[in-house]
Amino acid sequence: MLFALLAAGSVLLCGNAGGRVKRGVTIDGVEIGGLSYGEAEARVREQRSNASLTVRTADGGVSYTLDYRDDVSSLVRSAKRGQNLTSSACTEWVNAETELAALCKKTARDPVDAKVFFTKQGKFFYTPERQGLCCDYEKSLAAALAAVRGGKTRVALETRAVQPAVTVQALKERTQRLASFVNYFDGANADRSHNIVLACTRICGTILPAGGEFSFNATVGKRTEENGFRTANVIFEGEFVPGVGGGVCQASTTLMNCAVRAGLCVSESRPHSLSVSYVPPSCDAMVSEYSDLRLVNPYAYPVYIAAETGKSFVRFTVYGLPDGKRYALESSVTERVAPPPEKIIEGDEEKTVRAEKEGIASESYLCVYEGERLVSRTLFRRDRYAVVQGIKQVKKQEQSGQTPPLAADTAQKEEKNSKTP
Repeated sequence: MLFALLAAGSVLLCGNAGGRVKRGVTIDGVEIGGLSYGEAEARVREQRSNASLTVRTADGGVSYTLDYRDDVSSLVRSAKRGQNLTSSACTEWVNAETELAALCKKTARDPVDAKVFFTKQGKFFYTPERQGLCCDYEKSLAAALAAVRGGKTRVALETRAVQPAVTVQALKERTQRLASFVNYFDGANADRSHNIVLACTRICGTILPAGGEFSFNATVGKRTEENGFRTANVIFEGEFVPGVGGGVCQASTTLMNCAVRAGLCVSESRPHSLSVSYVPPSCDAMVSEYSDLRLVNPYAYPVYIAAETGKSFVRFTVYGLPDGKRYALESSVTERVAPPPEKIIEGDEEKTVRAEKEGIASESYLCVYEGERLVSRTLFRRDRYAVVQGIKQVKKQEQSGQTPPLAADTAQKEEKNSKTP
């Protein structure tokens, strides 16, 4: 008996699953009487317009189709003949989490820092910064689901601006002129001028990073004809003699004086064997195959080295972030040594073969100021410059059998005196 009842119930359940709606039944104004349950559900739902939610972003809006959750299935099965029923429905966003996560990822963008470019001509160019956008996924999801529940059709993505770390304004503050130093030379000396210009051209545009060290020799290269340099006078062992690269030391000296005034540290510099005319003693920087000029950037940001040359001048300028201090070199001569009497030699004409030059002992001091107040004064360098004996050439006396005019005149006078009583 129990088995029979269970079997009957099974038949009844199966019959209800595939049953039909009672005649005369409408749901939401749609006649569904006599339709199968599945057909009735579809007929009622197809009358509805598709619900959607538009999520607004910084680039516009993105629309998503929403799903319905209703009681139509239970109504078609429980409806009695001739009933006019109204369904209860609400919308829901089934794939809200995955779809909103993808939209957040697409919308978000990293900030872009401003950049500075320093050319080989010593000019600055800047590219502007661009702010980024961060999407708050948790807040955006909560706002979207609340909008769906409230029957709203639009909601804004929850975002916030992300500012770049570096702006053009900050870069311009870090690329101010720290110091400039100019020196003058004889523009008529074409070969020497060429060497100065060539050295400056190779230095111009140098970017020295924070803590970085600059080498004059590494930047300019060997002073050889193959490297573009010409022959001009150089100081070698206390003498001015022809040498390839003559004049380059005036470029290195100008650079060092500019660098010191910009607050850079001089890690290597040496004096000439003779004092030079274009800077005070102990303020020169002799460079050669064995002697370098090295500079260190003590600042937290890069410094930039520019060079400018004209017909008879060379100027270096260093740019960076000022530290509020002023730097200067102070030169002091501690001893002077007079040259020995000039040496006289004979030649075809009268001229100065070598100018005499006094010897010098000197010191230079690095002075640091805050405003007009001297903060520190430290020894920069202590040097000795050699003395130079002058050489003068006089015209050589002619050698002949004739008595020189002066001697003939003297003989005539002596003869006249002997005849006088």
